[in-house]
This record gives sequence, C-alpha cells and structure tokens, in this order.
Amino acid sequence: MATSRWAAVPARTVSSRRRGAVLERAILDAALEQLGTVGWSGLTMEGVAAGAQTGKAAVYRRWPSKEDLVVDALRAGLPRLDGVPDLGSVRKELLELCKQVRVTMFSRPGHALRSVLHECDTATAERFHDVIFEGVVEPSVKLIKGVIRRGIERGEVRSGGLDAYVCDVIPAMFMYRTKVCGSEWRDDEFEALIDRVMVPLLRP
Repeated sequence: MATSRWAAVPARTVSSRRRGAVLERAILDAALEQLGTVGWSGLTMEGVAAGAQTGKAAVYRRWPSKEDLVVDALRAGLPRLDGVPDLGSVRKELLELCKQVRVTMFSRPGHALRSVLHECDTATAERFHDVIFEGVVEPSVKLIKGVIRRGIERGEVRSGGLDAYVCDVIPAMFMYRTKVCGSEWRDDEFEALIDRVMVPLLRP
C-alpha cells in the first residue's frame, strides 16, 4: 500500500520553539553563562547561540555585536539593591548596605561584569560605564544618602554629611578594591571601611 504523503511530514515543532521574550531571556542567560566560564575574551556570538540552543542569526537579529549583547545581559541580570532598613545606627545601616552591594557584585551577573572590566580594553570598557553607574553606583549612592539623612535626624551625623564626595566613598572604594586589588570584601573589611573612614567622616 502506498505510504500516505502526510506520513512523511515530520511532526510540527513550531509550537515548542521559543520566541520573543522567552528566547531573548535564554540568550541573555547564555551570555552570562559564557562570561562566567570563558570570560569576555572567550565569549562569542556562536557560543552564546549554542548555549541558548538557537541559531546564530537569532542572536545577531537582536544584538549586532557582543558588546550590545553583554550590556543588555548585565542590565537585565544584575540584582536590584533593596532599601536599607532602619537599624538604629548609621554604622549598622552602612554595613548592611555594603553587604547588599557585595551580593550584587558577586552574583552571576556581577561576576560577569567584573570579568568584562578586568579583560576588555579602555575603549570597550566605556561601553559598560552606564551599566555600572545605573546598576551599582547610582542605587548605592541613593541608599547611602537615605542612611545619612536618618543619621542626621538622630543627631549621629554632622549636618554636612550629605556632601557628594562623602556619599561616593563606599562605591568608589568598592570598585577600586574589587577591580585593582581583587578584594572579595569580607565582613571585617567592610567593618574597617565603615569604622576607619565613614564614621570619622560623618561624626558631628
């Protein structure tokens, strides 16, 4: 008996294909995974496509370069900094804030961001300036200002404690010690930063 012409047609798989936001999420996750395993220099669009189990064309349609792809992957993946609760003292609250920043920087996207900053050249690093500022520095400074305002209201902090340079100390030190010194920021290092630098700067 002749084989039906329909029997030779493979089962349709279109419905199982990932599209739109689901596919984009898979590609962004694959980019972060690649950064974590092979670093910035080893990351390729082909490798990301393979990790996301999609075609290279699907990646290039959305991101024309690996810089564009990594910027979006970092922006989508970096954990958001939460508000710092009122713990009754500026010292305790700044320590809590530092630990939140550590969680962000040592998350998988944070590790990927540090990999990029360590490996890429100065011109390429400029592409990631906004990611660092918007994802880490700006939220940190906003929370620091909130902590200092509470400290001023309690009488713990001098009235000029909201000086921009003072508020930049923690994120600046964090970035410097992480990038240049390779610090992992143990709790005792945070305590030293707060007790030796921030408390004296803020004291009335």
